[in-house]
Amino acid sequence: MTPERRATVLIVDDTPANLAFLSDALDAEGYEVLVAPSGQRALVQLELTQPDLILLDAVMPGLDGFETCRRLKANRDTEDIPIVFMTALTGTEDIVRGFGEGAVDYVTKPIRVEEVLARIATHIARSRRLRRASNTVEALPRASLTVDVDGAITWLSERARDIVPTAFARGELPPSAIEWLARCREKDPLAPRSTTLPLGERRVLFEYCGVVEGDEVLLFCEPADEMTGASLTGAFGLTPREAEVLRWVAAGKTNREIGLILGLSPRTVTKHLEHVFAKLGVETRTAAASRALAVLGSGAARE
Repeated sequence: MTPERRATVLIVDDTPANLAFLSDALDAEGYEVLVAPSGQRALVQLELTQPDLILLDAVMPGLDGFETCRRLKANRDTEDIPIVFMTALTGTEDIVRGFGEGAVDYVTKPIRVEEVLARIATHIARSRRLRRASNTVEALPRASLTVDVDGAITWLSERARDIVPTAFARGELPPSAIEWLARCREKDPLAPRSTTLPLGERRVLFEYCGVVEGDEVLLFCEPADEMTGASLTGAFGLTPREAEVLRWVAAGKTNREIGLILGLSPRTVTKHLEHVFAKLGVETRTAAASRALAVLGSGAARE
């Protein structure tokens, strides 16, 4: 097995003595160390390299740590790098502000080396676990995201970014979603594994997959507003329920999944599909899905 590379830490501090002190401590611990004497220099440096973690001084002249953090979290290339604030500010409002800008932790000055090293090791290990999980999920053919216990979106796959509206990308799902997620976490047998939610002007289908890290859960998603059953009803003479079943067949859902989405038993879904196959003049799910996608695709093109 290939050994994991040495972790890299970027230290951002306008005080040379702090840079030297922390750099020596981290180097002795086996980290690759990068330094930047200002927030602006850090932004430039991050265009060239991607550290595993950033130690960021909160109070600096010019571009302070809070604004630097905000810019990093607004950049898709750097938004996932964990940031630990270093600050002499101990007021609750300052600490809350740091977390609000996207930091994962903070340490107070004067710096206690053992504490900093412990926090760095913890956050880098967690970040690498999440990155490995992210890489695995990105390889899946489904759009996916993670959500915490409060319904806040903590991560989006590339496919999910095209589905979830930008306004919700760093925000929270509706209250109804939080209630649904709580029931899924508690393994409520009556809780559907899928639900359709309004996100702004869009409707998105979410499918619960399970807990992946701490209190975060993995969801699959797909646009529900782009798959309308009305066009299928008119094209094939289907009932509204048959059209709903067919559109989810076209989306690759199994009978069990369709039943959970529509609140039907798998046996009822099978019965509907028998009628659908007869009306379409096909014998297989693949053939039915192909004919449905041809109609759905042409409808989207006209729009």
